Amino acid sequence: MISIRRLEQATPEERLALAELLIDSVDGGASVGFLPPLPLGVAEEYWRGVFAALGPGLMLWVAEVDGRIDGTVQLVPSLRPNGLHRAEVQKLLVHSRARGQGLASRLLQEVEQFARGAGRTLLVLDTLAGSKAEAVYRHCQWQRAGEIPDWARHTDGELHPTVLFFKRLTP
Repeated sequence: MISIRRLEQATPEERLALAELLIDSVDGGASVGFLPPLPLGVAEEYWRGVFAALGPGLMLWVAEVDGRIDGTVQLVPSLRPNGLHRAEVQKLLVHSRARGQGLASRLLQEVEQFARGAGRTLLVLDTLAGSKAEAVYRHCQWQRAGEIPDWARHTDGELHPTVLFFKRLTP
């Protein structure tokens, strides 16, 4: 059974599960700001920072499969007066053991629904060009806006481009 919920605080077990999810994603090739092998301490420190920053400018959802955290996504609403209509989707992660079950799509739907309800009409994100994530975003009706070369160092040591996506939300 899959459930999605927003987290504002986390138990030590949930934090460990999130750290393990991040490690699985990074070690599996996800371009989310880290390079493999990702040490547990670094992953735990990342999540401490996330939970310290949660509030109006950062929100977090998790997807659970049979009570186990197997996915997560973050939403960063713009707090600038000229950007109150938009938000950025970040760190969409699905554990390798749970891929192919629709968790990424469900997490995106949840974030989109929340953003729409909060009056946001534009979402943006970026992902590694040529990654499997591109197909997920296209499947969920995100529009490709363009590509920036040499955006991030990937596991092969080379600089790779990122692809920018956006999605307009109707109120």
